[in-house]
Amino acid sequence: MKNGFRQSMAWLHTWTGLLLGWLLFAIFLTGTLAYFRSEITYWMKPELHVSQPAGDPVPLALSRLAQLAPAAPSWSITLPDQRNPSLSVSWSNPGEAPGRRGGPSAILDQTSGQILHPRQTAGGDFLYRFHFELYGLPRALARWIVGIATMAMFVAIISGVITHKKIFKEFFTFRPGKGQRSWLDMHNMTAVLALPYHIMITFSGLVLFVSTLMPLVIERGPQRPPQPAAEVAEAPPPRPLPQLTAIAPLMAQAETAWGGMPVGRIQIEKLDTDTPEILLVPQRQSVVTVQSGSGANGSERMRFDALTGRQIEATGVPEASVVAQVNMALGALHRARFSDTGLRWLFFAAGLAGTLMIGTGMVLWVSKRAMKHAKSGVQPFGLRLVDRLNVGGIAGLCLASAGYFWANRLIPAAAENRAGLEIAAFLLIWAAAAIHPFLRGTEKSWSEQLALTAVLALLLPVLNMATGPSGLPQALMAGNMVLASVDLMALICGAVAAIAAWKARPGQQKKPKANRRPPAAKPAPAAAVAQTGVPQTGVPQTGVAGE
Repeated sequence: MKNGFRQSMAWLHTWTGLLLGWLLFAIFLTGTLAYFRSEITYWMKPELHVSQPAGDPVPLALSRLAQLAPAAPSWSITLPDQRNPSLSVSWSNPGEAPGRRGGPSAILDQTSGQILHPRQTAGGDFLYRFHFELYGLPRALARWIVGIATMAMFVAIISGVITHKKIFKEFFTFRPGKGQRSWLDMHNMTAVLALPYHIMITFSGLVLFVSTLMPLVIERGPQRPPQPAAEVAEAPPPRPLPQLTAIAPLMAQAETAWGGMPVGRIQIEKLDTDTPEILLVPQRQSVVTVQSGSGANGSERMRFDALTGRQIEATGVPEASVVAQVNMALGALHRARFSDTGLRWLFFAAGLAGTLMIGTGMVLWVSKRAMKHAKSGVQPFGLRLVDRLNVGGIAGLCLASAGYFWANRLIPAAAENRAGLEIAAFLLIWAAAAIHPFLRGTEKSWSEQLALTAVLALLLPVLNMATGPSGLPQALMAGNMVLASVDLMALICGAVAAIAAWKARPGQQKKPKANRRPPAAKPAPAAAVAQTGVPQTGVPQTGVAGE
């Protein structure tokens, strides 16, 4: 019964991983890259790279807002941070709510205050949205597909843990150059290396999709009736701007109250009244038990009188039930929006381990069955199909991701619908990579696609230097690690792809060999038996039949 149960878990592990393996690989790879979606978006806007930090940006932003929107009822300043070293401002028109998204905005040079005009780009947001909504499908359908794939991933992880008796011992075992054995070792190592992360990321993903997969379980509150659009009042004549109090002491007071969390956004409201106010918002959440949806800032607030600097109110972490806190904590862990740079890199490494786990599992499935059918010399159609789809689904997606970065710089900056053209380039490269192994065969296509991926990744810093104002050396000297980290990671990934391409080149991959029994021993001559008393078989006698 025990062996039967483990074998059934092995069957479940194999087929849940195989049927949705390519989709899961895409979800894991794009989701891992999305941990740095802000950094990727910044890299894809080279027009912003000329801006360098120059002291306190707040007075510069206020001065520019006074010129751009002197009659606006509210201003907003988004300060540079570790992930996005850009200074942006926005303002509201008369009749609009303060802080409303989609209003007029501008990105400023931190030295001169001049308005910068970055190119339109899908940036890291495309990778982030693709991770859980795919692309080109109705949103509800895409979420159903990804939700089912997430469930399959969770089943595969649990069944994989049950299947392997010595799972932690296998973590310390890797035998390179052993064909199928090496793929199994790599699959086990990457699985155990980040097993807590894999369980957390899949379970939290299921929690995020609970309203999609189980819509009848969710209790929805009363729906607000649609409100008629407010009529925009005619802009009043410009009035003298009030003399605002110094904001730096208010920021220091807020950061002290938030345990050192820096201010991420400054809102100046009620500028069209005699009692303007300053609202300070932290960069990110200080705890994981609060809602961390699409907003990038924390939930705490601190409000001051804009004329005297007197504190009006301070809003802390909102209260919630235990169930709601657990739900929000899982969502925060999945998105990692609470994390600093070091923890984000740790999540990134764990995500890469999960991506490798899925990829090696797909290759292992082909390797095991190719060995099984090697004796006959005929591979079933399904095996040949999966073998070729592996190339496009694994190496092809890596190639498309590298090509996406190249498309960002090669498409003219003034082109219409640039973001759509970048996405189209990504999908076209991926489609071509999926067709390629059917034309060239798997041995050649693995090495060719990995080699092209290595070339694109290794030359990405050169492309950045040729098409932008600041290359990798300048970014390192200026301390701009957001820009430099993308180039450095491209070099690392390019080196890994180059090694993989070299290992996968034709003639280097081990051919699967059939398991052959030793040739049957010929009957010994009667004279030899009579002389020695031992049958002369020509095979060492081990005492075990058939060995």
